[in-house]
Amino acid sequence: MIYLVLSVICSVTVGVLLKLAKRYQINITQAVTWNYLFAILLSLICFKPNLSGISLSSLTPTYYILGLLLPTLFLALGLSVRKAGLARTDIAQRLSLFISLSAAYFLFKESFDRYKEVAVVFGFLAIIFTMYRKGDRMTSKKSWLYLLLVFLGFGAVDILFKMVSQITEVPYTTSLFIIYTIAFLLSILYLLYLVVQKKTKLQLVNFFCGCILGIFNFGNILFYLEAHRSMSNNPSTVFAAMNMGVIVAGSLIGIFIFREKLSNWNYVGFALAIASIVLITLSKLYAV
Repeated sequence: MIYLVLSVICSVTVGVLLKLAKRYQINITQAVTWNYLFAILLSLICFKPNLSGISLSSLTPTYYILGLLLPTLFLALGLSVRKAGLARTDIAQRLSLFISLSAAYFLFKESFDRYKEVAVVFGFLAIIFTMYRKGDRMTSKKSWLYLLLVFLGFGAVDILFKMVSQITEVPYTTSLFIIYTIAFLLSILYLLYLVVQKKTKLQLVNFFCGCILGIFNFGNILFYLEAHRSMSNNPSTVFAAMNMGVIVAGSLIGIFIFREKLSNWNYVGFALAIASIVLITLSKLYAV
């Protein structure tokens, strides 16, 4: 259980760091770029990837798509935390599992029981209520857009990682290292473009913030994998505790620490999100 707690802490901390970035004038693009550099180094230390027999031409397009999508999604996540708030962003991120569920049904031919069917309905309603915000029309539109990007982006990433996990020729941890490397190379190319064409200044503070961000980002994945290993007989417990833990912790920090205001409809969405994850857990425990 300690691995689960650590994974939740790391996941929520990433959101908190992105929330604080604007306050301390941290350049998100630079921080995200260096984040992947430290993720690569930590992968080498912890996973010891075996790259023998692997070449660029042997990699499937999925690796390159993930390498491009991950840093792009990280930037969208940062914008969403700033504009829509930590609480709503964490919920949108976790509700992206319903895209994964849809893919499981339509692409991977997984059967659905009554628990999952009701969970999908609750999840759909939770998405609507969570993203709703009364206020200025333009602000509301932008808020919806950022949350929607997070929702769709993390859903796509889940599906792509599922596809990567089915590649038996390459160990999953080695695949993670390869994807991190591609993400870093693409990010550094974009950063060099900004430096040369847009005259963006590289700042040491962004490098250190990227280091911290990379440690917690990698820690989230590492502890999540360790939780599955230590609780291999109860994968549904790991799945539910992770999702509910992030939603609850992220929402509480957003409300009480950053003083984010949620509407009554947002709270309804929060409750429906928790209920839907509980139903998904039940569907894994009991076949109906």
